[in-house]
Amino acid sequence: MALLENEIIRLRALEPEDLELLYRWENNPDLWELGNTMSPYSRYILKEYIRESHRDIFDTRQLRLMIELRSTGAAIGTVDLYDFEPHHRRAGIGILVDPLYQGNGFASEAMHVLMEYAFMFLKLHQLFVHIPIENEASKALFTRCGFVLSGIMKDWVLTEKGYSDVLVMQKVRTER
Repeated sequence: MALLENEIIRLRALEPEDLELLYRWENNPDLWELGNTMSPYSRYILKEYIRESHRDIFDTRQLRLMIELRSTGAAIGTVDLYDFEPHHRRAGIGILVDPLYQGNGFASEAMHVLMEYAFMFLKLHQLFVHIPIENEASKALFTRCGFVLSGIMKDWVLTEKGYSDVLVMQKVRTER
């Protein structure tokens, strides 16, 4: 089995054909509270992002990969490493699975493949994630993947309901 895949999913680089999917996901206001997006992205900006996505994580300090089903070749989501710090050997981690494919275990599959890449290939010591406190699905996913709660950032994000707390969870690699 190749490094960025398992029996069910494959993580692959962005392709020009991914533009419309990225456009739909990045411009979905329901997802904006999960990240730092404050305004829509144009197709032009996303085309440029895809064009530049081949650059090395050590240069850009981030990596986005598409989650693809091996059985059909369908792109069903993305995974991200961000705030990559090679000196401290850590990175933030994020995931988005298209609502049509949620609830099938694909997020867990993708996370395990990405964690294997991060820990074994990039030699990271730890991964972290910020999760809005009310996002039960993400809390459950990252807990299943071995992340532990390390703190709560009070009033960290402004939502339409007011300020909300964000959980910080970490997975520290146990040396093998």
